[in-house]
Amino acid sequence: MDIRPFHQDDAAHLCNWFASEAELIQWGGPFLKYPLCEQQIEQMQSETEGHKPQRLMFSAFYNQELVGHAQLVLDWQHGVARLGRVAVNPTFRGQRLTQPFLQQIIERLFDQQEFSRLELNVFTFNRAAIQTYRKLGFQLEGIRRSCLQVGNERWDTAIFGMLRSDIKTAESLRALAS
Repeated sequence: MDIRPFHQDDAAHLCNWFASEAELIQWGGPFLKYPLCEQQIEQMQSETEGHKPQRLMFSAFYNQELVGHAQLVLDWQHGVARLGRVAVNPTFRGQRLTQPFLQQIIERLFDQQEFSRLELNVFTFNRAAIQTYRKLGFQLEGIRRSCLQVGNERWDTAIFGMLRSDIKTAESLRALAS
């Protein structure tokens, strides 16, 4: 798996990954409009510019095909990043590509000494994502109950976090087990 910074050429592909408003909200939150369009992605991408960007966007490739997308929103002042807008190309779902993709993003983030915390929000019904986040070392920190209305449903959000020290502890435990 190869990851690289998101390129505008990836936008047309990403726009086709969400078949409904609910899928788009699950991925990008309530402030995006369905259907996802390249102009919305351009707005996100505009935040990736500068010495200390507000956002980083990543694309994952497997066998030269775009298979994944993820973003980090960066709080440089407090050393906190938020992982979000993680998506896998529908054609490649279920092939266990998300974990290695996100592992590379986590490593890149914590290679920057400015950041000591990575957090994320995930809807509680998204069991596959939660399982992946736990395997990566994220810890459940709480639940925001009934925080979003989508159609006639109310959705809960789980809040997960990971500290730089969590990575070191996990690496130490793996080394002891070897």
